[in-house]
Amino acid sequence: MAPSSDSDLLWPPGTVRLEELQQPGAVDAVILQPQPSRNPNDPLNWSPWRKHLNFGLVSFYVFMVFAMIDCAPVTWGPMNRQLGFSYAILNDSYAIGCGTLALGGLLLIPFALKYGRRPVYLMSTAIQLGMSVWTAKMKSVAGLLLINAISNLVAALAETMVQMTVADVYFVHQRGLMNSIYLVMLTMGVSIAPIAAGYITIFESWRWVWWWVAIFFGAGFLAFLFLYEETKFSATTAENDGNSRDNEFKNVSSTNAMHLEEVDPEKLNEIYGPDQQLTAISVDHSIPKKSYKEKLALLSVSPISFSQVAKHMYEPLLMLFMFPAVGYVGLMYGFMTASITVTITTYSDWMTLPPYNFNAAEIGLMGLPPFIGTALAAVICGPLSDYLIIFLSKRNKGVYEPEMRLWVILMFAPFVPAGLLMFGIGLNNGQPWPMLAVGLGLVGFGTTPACSISLTYLTDAYTAIIADSMVGVTFIRNSISTIFVFALTPWIVSAGITGFYISFSVIVSVILLGLVIFVFFGRKFRIKTAARYRHFAKKQIDSRKA
Repeated sequence: MAPSSDSDLLWPPGTVRLEELQQPGAVDAVILQPQPSRNPNDPLNWSPWRKHLNFGLVSFYVFMVFAMIDCAPVTWGPMNRQLGFSYAILNDSYAIGCGTLALGGLLLIPFALKYGRRPVYLMSTAIQLGMSVWTAKMKSVAGLLLINAISNLVAALAETMVQMTVADVYFVHQRGLMNSIYLVMLTMGVSIAPIAAGYITIFESWRWVWWWVAIFFGAGFLAFLFLYEETKFSATTAENDGNSRDNEFKNVSSTNAMHLEEVDPEKLNEIYGPDQQLTAISVDHSIPKKSYKEKLALLSVSPISFSQVAKHMYEPLLMLFMFPAVGYVGLMYGFMTASITVTITTYSDWMTLPPYNFNAAEIGLMGLPPFIGTALAAVICGPLSDYLIIFLSKRNKGVYEPEMRLWVILMFAPFVPAGLLMFGIGLNNGQPWPMLAVGLGLVGFGTTPACSISLTYLTDAYTAIIADSMVGVTFIRNSISTIFVFALTPWIVSAGITGFYISFSVIVSVILLGLVIFVFFGRKFRIKTAARYRHFAKKQIDSRKA
């Protein structure tokens, strides 16, 4: 694939210079990618505390969204007794929620691109607050189904807009840790919140679970209202020219144009020389900083028509087929999520029966093992991923390839099918609950790197189109979860618990093995799709890179 014009990119999307090539014995410098603009209001130029406060609020939002989703199964027992809702109806309500999770990104992310992240986060939090109050007062099946449909529709933002926020605020070499924190907060909502919900159900009532959720969403809404700053940012040409070298670095003149496959890291010295320091940030202090009121403006409107916005409601689906990495990450992320959701719905139903006879609190406590597994994996894989890419970039003469992160996923992959088999077969045979808990912990330990690092890989490889690509990933992820939650009960009735978990673990293993293809051929895929990437990147509403 030869460049078609003098302005074609030298390298495929995602390949960047991450380690400074210096004289022997000098201290290596990490190059900031993407390069910030000269504007002090650029989120990449924010002080660390502003970045972390912003991301901390988003992390709390993620925790609360998934707490609302996954506290529900804990309350099914008393809800069944008090309102007469069958377990089939309760299971279907959960599946309906998974379905609207898949659609939410398609419908809402275009508004985040048009009006900014802040108003969409506020809208979602306010709706979740209202749905929590409705759930606390709910009495009918219709109410149950509507609540799950609406609340999960807006909850989709917790799976799509977070990666946009990470890309807005953090550099490439920081994103692995941030996405690991995101997965920990998600897992706390999935696993830890149900523990509290179980005790609240026993000592207060199942309705008080939702009153407490409403209280926390109310606090979250106030925090977003007064503390969360908009991260959507587009620098002017003048602001970029003074400092940002990203486009200059990737673009070459006709004398340097070459086939993408032929690029060698040594060419960096020929083009720029070894003494250039790309790490310096020259902020233009003549540009006024935003006031507190301007930082908290409700809208950050992009000058684009609604017809252009509407394209972002279907283009994410096209990207699933046009970019192999997007389609595969969606598939893998979907099956990793399904590995968690099917175990939750299984033990929520079956462990209330003999020989376990668990009450609501004990069902909630079964969320602790996957959280422990997730927390341990996050502590290891996040920093390990960021360290590994710097180490491998150094060995690659200073050049970073996003596929360098994927080796960490392969290290953890065997734990997922092992945990599923231990849990499923153990449950079928009535093994003691500690054995089932270990299986759940192994599932959490294995799925966390697969989820967090795959999202970071996608963010690094296709930064300019991360919003749309994450919507596509989320659509696939939640579609897979919906299918398996709906199919779980009839599948178990037909094949038994052991039969289901053996089949499911084989499918998961095959999906994870597909990662080897991207480790060795992912760069070639990015080369082949470079023109498509630039085509979609130019159509982005507020892309930092054109």
